[in-house]
Amino acid sequence: MKILAVDDSMLVRRIVASASSVIGAECVGAPDGLIALGALESDPQGFSLVCLDWNMPNMNGLDFLLRIRSDERWKSLPVLMITTEGSKEAIITAIKAGATAYMTKPFFEKDLQTKMLDCLGMGFE
Repeated sequence: MKILAVDDSMLVRRIVASASSVIGAECVGAPDGLIALGALESDPQGFSLVCLDWNMPNMNGLDFLLRIRSDERWKSLPVLMITTEGSKEAIITAIKAGATAYMTKPFFEKDLQTKMLDCLGMGFE
């Protein structure tokens, strides 16, 4: 199982990688949506989950989400938005765009693990 962590913060990518390891997954990091698209293109069926920030350079998380949802290969790929955008409007926008789940920063790693497992359709063992 492989998780794509898309965030311009190296710290957040490291936290996602740590949480991925705990749930038995490998983590690949990308600092923006354009690089993340490249990772998906190079391994179209290889990822089980995307953990996605909203505010990033080059291609933000919402644009990335809309782009992958318009592609048959990734219409059903679970996407967990992890962002500082905590307004009700932002959450609704992300869910309507196709986010599977949403959590705001800051967060506890244990809560991230639980959300990741929920997105993957797995219970915490």
